[in-house]
Amino acid sequence: MGLPETLLLGFIAGVTILFGLPIGRLRRPAPTLRVVLNAIAVGVLMFLFWDVSSAAWEPIDSALGDVHAGHGGLARAIGYGALFAGGLAVGLLGLVGYDRYIARAAKNTGRGGPGAMALTEKPARLRGPATWSPARRLALLIAVGIGLHNFAEGLAIGQAAASNAIALATVLVIGFALHNATEGFGIVAPLAAGRDGEADRPGWGFLLAMAAIGGGPTFIGTAVGHNFTSEPVSVIFLTLAAGSIVYVVVQLLGVAARAKRTDLVAAGVLIGLFAGFLTDAIVSAGGA
Repeated sequence: MGLPETLLLGFIAGVTILFGLPIGRLRRPAPTLRVVLNAIAVGVLMFLFWDVSSAAWEPIDSALGDVHAGHGGLARAIGYGALFAGGLAVGLLGLVGYDRYIARAAKNTGRGGPGAMALTEKPARLRGPATWSPARRLALLIAVGIGLHNFAEGLAIGQAAASNAIALATVLVIGFALHNATEGFGIVAPLAAGRDGEADRPGWGFLLAMAAIGGGPTFIGTAVGHNFTSEPVSVIFLTLAAGSIVYVVVQLLGVAARAKRTDLVAAGVLIGLFAGFLTDAIVSAGGA
């Protein structure tokens, strides 16, 4: 399959992230709906963590299997293990450090407190995320984590297309497109699920920017995967995504804990998990 056709597949797989974004523009959703939306996002991200971490672990498992069978030494397993641990640590601790930096900058300008969502004043010197509400900053972190995950998915599409595995590439596109539709919802859930005093209805420009960060890497990864194949690179991006997803799940669980509605949280998490595994089942049923 040629590069133009491959890029079209990557675009289709990534653009569906737009489907879930309009939820972020809900006007004052009911308290119970906010709790459920937040919990569904947690479930979707929990599935994504399982998805990316299991894919990143496969080369390690394969290398250890070769060692057990006497077909190789431990060097390959140790190398992939180091990539796995390093990517996970950088993905998690990197977002911790970045979020703390932005929070300090926001606090220094009076934008970090409970009233920060109003966005009525902008500091003279700071721009970007430091001027955003906490919900918008969390949406950005989720988009970054999902974008790293989607880059790895794009690599898989590009590699399948480059090897003329047309059927496999098509199935991957369908499955990843369904994945991305649920991921778009995960990005904007913090905006729709904020507390009454922190309501933050984003404009379409902000939503499109989050779509580009979260879904755009699918297209980029497809282009890279069509011309370049590297299992270590895939492991790095998958573990970076896993680490960042862990961080945002912790943040979302903190929001869920404030609601004190474990019944709604459990139901929402189940819905999110089921949605993730359903789309994965479609990919598996297609032979991918």
